[in-house]
Amino acid sequence: MNLNEISDKPGATQSRKRVGRGIGSGTGKTGGRGVKGQKSRSGVAINGFEGGQMPLFRRLPKRGFTNIFAKDFTVVSVGRIQQAIDAGKLDAADAIDVAALKAAGIVRRTKDGVRLLGDGELSAKITITVAGASKSAVEKVEKAGGSVTSGNSTAA
Repeated sequence: MNLNEISDKPGATQSRKRVGRGIGSGTGKTGGRGVKGQKSRSGVAINGFEGGQMPLFRRLPKRGFTNIFAKDFTVVSVGRIQQAIDAGKLDAADAIDVAALKAAGIVRRTKDGVRLLGDGELSAKITITVAGASKSAVEKVEKAGGSVTSGNSTAA
């Protein structure tokens, strides 16, 4: 078998339907849209319209709100940091901050900062600077002999 002999199984690909290309094509004239009316025109958006009945999204009660001031943190667990140290991507002797986490590939984008959570186990002594940390994360880092510096070290 050569690369030039590889092909899809029969019936795996279908050629696209060329609509409105003459009466002989089978989809000419009205282009498969039926005859006249709103739905035969372009630009029709009637999703959610229920024929005059009160639509479902208006029948159901509305609850809650979205806090526009809420901070969106990127979360990192202490277990994930221990994995990176074991793999040699992070050096436990150096101070760990957002830039170090990014360079190690632990976080991709920081959003409003990095928040440290207490998932997993930590055995390395680390000094870490983050925007926030859970109580359990702070306990685990301090139990391993390290320290956490954060904007709010006991945020819920």
